[in-house]
Amino acid sequence: MEGFDDPGVFFSDNFSIDDNQTDLQVNLQAVKKKFKEFIRQYHTDNFNYKYRDTLKRNYNLKQYYLEVNIEDVGSFDENLADKIYKQPSEHLPIFEEAAKEIADELTKPRPEGEEQVEDIQITLSSDATPSDLRSLKSDVVSRLVKIPGIIVSASGIKAKATKIAIQCRSCSNIIPNLHVKPGLEGYVMPRKCNTEQAGRPNCPLDPYFIMPDKCQCVDFQVLKLQELPDSIPQGEIPRHMHLYCDRYLCEKIVPGNRVFVLGIYSIKKISKASRKEGREKAITGVRAAYMRVVGIQLDTESVGVSGRGTVTAEEENLFRRMAAMPNIYEKHLRYTVPLILKKAITCLLFGGSRKRLPDGLTRRGDINVLLLGDPGTAKSQLLKFVERVSPISVYTSGKGSSAAGLTASVTRDPATRNFVMEGGAMVLADGGVVCIDEFDKMREDDRVAIHEAMEQQTISIAKAGITTTLNSRCSVLAAANSIFGRWDETKGEDNIDFLPTILSRFDMIFIVKDEHDKQRDMTLARHIMGVHMNAGQITQETKDDELSLEFIKKYIHYCRTRCGPRLNHEAAEKLKRRYVLMRTGASQHEKEIDKKSSIPITVRQLEAVIRISESLAKMQLQPFATETHVDEALRLFQVSTLDAAMSGSLAGAEGFTTEEEHEMLSRIEKQLKRRFAIGTQVSQQNIIQDFIQQQYPERAILKVIHAMIRRGQLQHRMQRKMLYRIS
Repeated sequence: MEGFDDPGVFFSDNFSIDDNQTDLQVNLQAVKKKFKEFIRQYHTDNFNYKYRDTLKRNYNLKQYYLEVNIEDVGSFDENLADKIYKQPSEHLPIFEEAAKEIADELTKPRPEGEEQVEDIQITLSSDATPSDLRSLKSDVVSRLVKIPGIIVSASGIKAKATKIAIQCRSCSNIIPNLHVKPGLEGYVMPRKCNTEQAGRPNCPLDPYFIMPDKCQCVDFQVLKLQELPDSIPQGEIPRHMHLYCDRYLCEKIVPGNRVFVLGIYSIKKISKASRKEGREKAITGVRAAYMRVVGIQLDTESVGVSGRGTVTAEEENLFRRMAAMPNIYEKHLRYTVPLILKKAITCLLFGGSRKRLPDGLTRRGDINVLLLGDPGTAKSQLLKFVERVSPISVYTSGKGSSAAGLTASVTRDPATRNFVMEGGAMVLADGGVVCIDEFDKMREDDRVAIHEAMEQQTISIAKAGITTTLNSRCSVLAAANSIFGRWDETKGEDNIDFLPTILSRFDMIFIVKDEHDKQRDMTLARHIMGVHMNAGQITQETKDDELSLEFIKKYIHYCRTRCGPRLNHEAAEKLKRRYVLMRTGASQHEKEIDKKSSIPITVRQLEAVIRISESLAKMQLQPFATETHVDEALRLFQVSTLDAAMSGSLAGAEGFTTEEEHEMLSRIEKQLKRRFAIGTQVSQQNIIQDFIQQQYPERAILKVIHAMIRRGQLQHRMQRKMLYRIS
């Protein structure tokens, strides 16, 4: 069985009878009267009757709910708010009855056919500081609590009975209007029929069945909440909580949203499958916690920022004074990222401006950065630092990540056996940064899965009858090593094991080399020795002009939410001229370097320069990106992607290969497929010698072989010689 008629699955959170239950029944009318007075009489300073007018407006719009702030109830009657906090299961139904009676008074006379008053749902909101999910213990059962978290999955809409009617199979006796408690609770069916008739045998055991056509139902949805990453202790697994939402609280939240949940901390029975009977059986005395939601709100203002408060007027004035400083860029570089690649990482943290076109399409504003190079160059430390300073961030390793873990997965709910969707790292980092370490260790199929998430910033799912699209509006900061472990200058583009499709989606690509410099090595060694010798001690006092991590975190969040700069006319004209010059200057460059590669400037790279310019303007809280910002963006692009391409390390990416070289590679691949049958084992050295005799360069031959290996057309075997199987 499934649903409200299964007593083995659902359980009431009020499992013990309170001593004050009788007194509560006596005072119900007095409490209802106070609730009605609150809705009628509560007003603000200008005599704006807040809840009375809102209730009337919502009812006329056929939105039968009323959102109430608990602090307003407390200012009207502190005792009334205390009852809602301590006994919400008993007092919220009374509050809804009071709202229904007030709605009846406010909407008279109603049109014909609408004489019956609709039920009103009370949703609550609170400005109180939320509690941590790990701090909820048994002492808060059946009380009102507020917790933050991330929604990771959502079920479909189901029906829950509030009143049922049952009928006896033997004597056809009907018992109507049996109330079913809210939440994940059911009604325990009577074992015996209570009808007594003379001259006929008694009805058998378990005679009753539910009459579906005489039940009153409401919609409900089950959400899965995960605690925030910044509240998880080191080394702990994130904890989850199931949320029960009904009526107008359904479908207000989608997976990936950060929310504050106000609800009644409830418990239900834990069931396990019985092998003999083939059905679930409740475990005696053990209860599982869930939350019956009475109010839910998006965490928009203080998302990811410690302190959980909006920006104060003093902080806003400080932010604007700081943005007006002439050395703001250098200030961020000095104190935000005290490592390599400072300027590019700072631009990534602030990001460009997201645009929504008139036809509904969007252009991303987030900046993606790829770090390639030698081990031991602090790439992983840089990723960890970005995770700490970004308002929203998710850190993951390529070896331990799959396509489903990065994007989204479809799983089967063990309780209902229905398919539900859970968001991955890029969905949970919506509005922030995803740091992917060991990017080269990922499987090629998993890397392909994030193509759409990086450019279109959406994740499309079509599995198990679920077809939907999730948002993944996040920047990607990836770190990878060379295919040979260390960067080999003689190998050129063979150091890279990435397809052009993934390379073209990064706005800036840096090659990080461990170069030998005596002065730099001395400074680095002195710093490392100081760290190890003074571990656990305060080695550096905070300077007067130094910015703390929490302040930088708030400033980044403020700039990202309050500023969306655009290119001004002069900057756009300058960027257009530079773009045309770069495109037309490619032919001259090809003659100088013997047509080995061309300048990799395409429309995607042009948009990357625009995003970098907007991030520089956003850092200064300016509404327009000027020519100065464009010059700096072009310089950053030149020293990253263009320099990497000119070193010959990115040949093969979009715009990084000439047409003549592409034709030569195609001829080599066709000859390989034509000369060797399927299953033939050939030595790599023999292939190279054969094609060198045909005047093909060895660099091009190796490139074709490695490309065919990546596509699965060649298979190498680790034997005495490198053998390849043509397939």
